[in-house]
Amino acid sequence: MSIPTRAAVVESGGAPFTLSDVELAEPGPHEAVVRMVATGLCHTDLGVASGGLPFPLPGVLGHEGAGVVEAVGPAVTGVAPGDHVVLSFTSCGDCRNCLGGHPAYCASWLPLNLIGGRRADGTGTISRGDEELGGHFFGQSSFAERALVDERSLVKVDPDVPLASIAPLGCGVQTGVGAVWNVLKPVTGSTVVVLGAGAVGLSAVMAAALTPATNIVAVDRVVERLSLAEELGATHTVNAAEADLAEALADITGGQGADGVVETTGNVGVLRQGVDALAARGTLVVVGAPPFGTEVALDVNGLLGGKQVVGLTLGDAETQTFIPALVRLVKEGRLPLHRLISTYPFAEIDQAVRDMGAGKAIKPVLTF
Repeated sequence: MSIPTRAAVVESGGAPFTLSDVELAEPGPHEAVVRMVATGLCHTDLGVASGGLPFPLPGVLGHEGAGVVEAVGPAVTGVAPGDHVVLSFTSCGDCRNCLGGHPAYCASWLPLNLIGGRRADGTGTISRGDEELGGHFFGQSSFAERALVDERSLVKVDPDVPLASIAPLGCGVQTGVGAVWNVLKPVTGSTVVVLGAGAVGLSAVMAAALTPATNIVAVDRVVERLSLAEELGATHTVNAAEADLAEALADITGGQGADGVVETTGNVGVLRQGVDALAARGTLVVVGAPPFGTEVALDVNGLLGGKQVVGLTLGDAETQTFIPALVRLVKEGRLPLHRLISTYPFAEIDQAVRDMGAGKAIKPVLTF
């Protein structure tokens, strides 16, 4: 028997989100029905809604959900009805990377999360009358009052922490934090540079502030975001609209360059600047995603000093351990995620989209 709910549907590429009555399929053996309490809005949602990725539309997006489990399939063992959960990406669980603790690099990641719109077996999860809709987005499609969620997308969390305060952990925050903790791993005296002070970049700043890094440099063009970065732990800020980035970083590091750079903007010109600003044996983490097929020119000889350029998906996080650790840091006030969040009623999703596009909201969170 199908499960009725209301969802924000994108009818076609570039169309707005419109609320519509839909039906969820019955949960399969490894699925759960989750009553949504909150869900973050991410640039990936907007990119797919614009038609920039081949996700099947009409469809239901949303991939930073948080809610309460209502029902579970017969093979689900990790959660039970009544549990509070944060929703993250899904993965197959059987490939080499999943078994090795790196599910963000699952061999089936793209079809399971970003472009497939269906379960791994090809069946749909959301319909509207006789019409099948694109669903199963990141194993959840959480822009809905209820979501049918893959077990591997479910992370049980502390019920004492308000779900609206931790919904963004499932994607943007774990990406920024993971870039610092799982890839850069700063040591005493390190300089970490974060290019772009949006939700991912500011999460990286907060993460760096919890490491022995000595210099934490936030770079952006928006004065208010640079001020916020300082409040969240940046020791230096650079306004890229006013200062030459290379000169500013040379001054901050005494000419040594940056040990680690997190590139969140998706701008290949900024990426090139970041690589050029690396110290010998420094690492740049590519987080920002420009359109598919985008290329960047690098000075090959400039890389011979041991520089590394590393691509990153979702912080290379093993969600079942990583997200609960972040929840604890939020609860204890050591990861002040609330400073990034603006909440909107679910019905105001298009206003949240506009505010995000205009830079008025760093991390919109829709509440139900």
